[in-house]
Amino acid sequence: MADTKTPWGGRFEKTPGKFLQEFGASLPIDQRMWAEDIRGSIAHARMLAKQGVIAESDADAIESGLSEIFQEIRAGKFAWHLEDEDVHMAIERALIERVGSAGARLHTGRSRNDQVATDTRLFAKTMATDLAFRVLGLRRVLLRVAETNFGVVMPGYTHLQKAQPVLFSHHLLAYSAMLSRDFTRIRHAHQAADVLPLGSAALAGTTYPLDRGYVAARLGFAAVSENSMDAVSDRDFLLDLTYACAVCQTHLSRLAEELILWSSDEFGFIRMDDEFSTGSSIMPQKKNPDFAELVRGKTGRVVGDLTSLLVTLKGLPLAYNKDMQEDKEPAFDAVDTLAHSLRAMAGMIDSMTVNADRMAAGARGGFMAATDLADYLVGTGMPFRDAHEVVGRLVLACEREGRTLQDLTAAEFAAHAPEFGADVLDAVDIDQVVARRRTSGGTGHDAVRAQLVLVADTLAADEAWLEAAGE
Repeated sequence: MADTKTPWGGRFEKTPGKFLQEFGASLPIDQRMWAEDIRGSIAHARMLAKQGVIAESDADAIESGLSEIFQEIRAGKFAWHLEDEDVHMAIERALIERVGSAGARLHTGRSRNDQVATDTRLFAKTMATDLAFRVLGLRRVLLRVAETNFGVVMPGYTHLQKAQPVLFSHHLLAYSAMLSRDFTRIRHAHQAADVLPLGSAALAGTTYPLDRGYVAARLGFAAVSENSMDAVSDRDFLLDLTYACAVCQTHLSRLAEELILWSSDEFGFIRMDDEFSTGSSIMPQKKNPDFAELVRGKTGRVVGDLTSLLVTLKGLPLAYNKDMQEDKEPAFDAVDTLAHSLRAMAGMIDSMTVNADRMAAGARGGFMAATDLADYLVGTGMPFRDAHEVVGRLVLACEREGRTLQDLTAAEFAAHAPEFGADVLDAVDIDQVVARRRTSGGTGHDAVRAQLVLVADTLAADEAWLEAAGE
């Protein structure tokens, strides 16, 4: 005899055994969406009553029962049963136990296909809002540290070789720019999720006179889906969110790598706070940047989440397929991992000690004024390629003698090229090398001051959007 406890038991003579029930259950994952499921069900019930599909008294009973369940779950007193398969059926079972036939009318005009899509979109909006908040938090920290350490000069690198001196603030604001783009990607993911699929039913819509606009307004969706088949099978919004996570985590990985290098004895540019460091079980002297390493290491996990979701969706025919049950675990994991990494990174940056003297000393090595010397010669009328060769020979001579450009006298410069005058010493002064980079977006003091203002203004605009999105 069929097991009529399942939502589809009437057509079956046998049901899956315990192993297959566990294999097919999504409850351990989608249980997190319980609040969204209850919100969606209350809105659906109220709409059904408004349209005369169910009695107002039934809608009252449904809302009352769901409100009780909401409080029980929030208090940790709700009994979850794996045989319910998913969060939707677990809540519906509990509802029917409480309010009887009224609860059995809740599913009128909807399918689990459009129900789960609605829950997931609501949850995706919440996750995106939380991530945006955390990204803003790290951007605020970067801005504060950049402002506090304005004027500190450090070596800039290409190929991890010393290249040109830059302001430490300028370096930090590069990561702020990355995170600003990350915020935009997360915001777009929020907007992609902001479409109501409820009312699409299984795939073809329904014969009931549903008011989808009413439900969208109650649930805070900006629009309703245009095509019912697309609505129940679309997970692009999760791809958008997971992609945003993967890119942001990659940016954090790059920043973590710099912190790891800077905190080493070889660099000594920063000192990590003890709270964000660990020791060695055998070497008493060690102070390891383990949490920065974990942020870097978890990047592979988030990139894997994106790959997993892409492969899950690849080749699926319309409309809903059970494969799509696998959409939530990678998306949830990517969001959780990034959220934790953002929190850890904000703490690391906020608490680290900047060794300005060590940075400044590093900026005075590696012939980092070489480009300015070439530019000096260009100013005398020498073609840049010829100037490049002259300075290259000069650097080679200094290397052989174990000297820096700052060690040379004006006469020694002139010995390499008569175009060098007495003012050549200003060309190799590191502070002036930095200050001369006045172009918009450059590392000169005035240019970085303008960046600081722009970053603060952008933060204010993004905070305003986030506040509106959270309402």
